[in-house]
Amino acid sequence: MSTFDDYKQKIEAELELAHAKLGELKAEAGNAAADAHVKYTAQIDQLEHAVNAAKAKLVELSTAGDDAWEHLKEGAESALYKLVSAVSVTLPPNFND
Repeated sequence: MSTFDDYKQKIEAELELAHAKLGELKAEAGNAAADAHVKYTAQIDQLEHAVNAAKAKLVELSTAGDDAWEHLKEGAESALYKLVSAVSVTLPPNFND
């Protein structure tokens, strides 16, 4: 497997994790009290933005070809870092209280 394929799989795995986290946050937001719902919505928006940016970079990398993708890797790394950071945000205990 090429380095590009490995890298693409890494991004796809992070996107799957982000989708799972996004689903959890949406479910929790649906059950949250009104004041907590606002906080969930902000986190959901941040995560959705990070997912969309990472998806866009993945598409860009996929269409770049084997030689050009190295030049696009820095932007993809940035998008992936933001995605991982957004996914790793955890809610404090008793968030709904």
